[in-house]
Amino acid sequence: MKVCVLASGSGGNSTYIETDKYKILIDIGKNRKYIVDKLAEIGVEAGDIDYIFISHLHDDHISALKTFIKKYHPTIVISKAMLKELTDLKEYEHVLVYEDEVILDGLQVKCIHSSHDATDSRNFVLESGANSVVYVTDTGYVNHKNFKYLQNKEVYLFESNHDIEKLQHGSYPDWLKKRVLSDYGHLSNNASSVYLSKLIGDKTKKIYLMHLSKENNTEELALNEIRNVFKTYDIKFQDIACAKADQISEVISL
Repeated sequence: MKVCVLASGSGGNSTYIETDKYKILIDIGKNRKYIVDKLAEIGVEAGDIDYIFISHLHDDHISALKTFIKKYHPTIVISKAMLKELTDLKEYEHVLVYEDEVILDGLQVKCIHSSHDATDSRNFVLESGANSVVYVTDTGYVNHKNFKYLQNKEVYLFESNHDIEKLQHGSYPDWLKKRVLSDYGHLSNNASSVYLSKLIGDKTKKIYLMHLSKENNTEELALNEIRNVFKTYDIKFQDIACAKADQISEVISL
């Protein structure tokens, strides 16, 4: 299994995941040229993408979808409620509708409800053989009932959107600050760190902090927070990095 974050931030989000049998994108923000170019950087042809999983319908997660499917023809994996709203897929033939789980040959994907101000937003846990990836972004909190699906996986792609103090004293209007801080907004550095302290285990190999706010966060703040929280809980895990808005991550090979 291979994992590479192509982009992560308010300007666009997309993550590449490869198994023995499939080449997958989770979300497809930015634009088609960006996605095609970044895939090429890791030696992947855009036309070889088998599936695109859609987490929710905010533009920064689907902005390249319409033009991508016009040229290439991957199967779009999406919930029924999202499909009803997404007019770009009305005439598209290659659609797989999920409820709570997608089972493909050699790949199982849990489609977990997240808490965000978008129709039927989801997070994902992908498992192929002994390999596993958790994708949690764009959620105001993580429901404890889902911990059983999220615990002790190999790779965590986990939102760490904002520093609370920086957000509160920043330039956002009050309504937007309230949205970000709400249960339907985004995870703060502290919330993300505490969740991860309860979720990672002896199988965990890598954490990528995702969707860092350009205005209300920095890599230094996000990394310092998780290191401090892990120190408080006496967790020794060190392999933590921040996903970039406009650069691909390393290719993680499991």
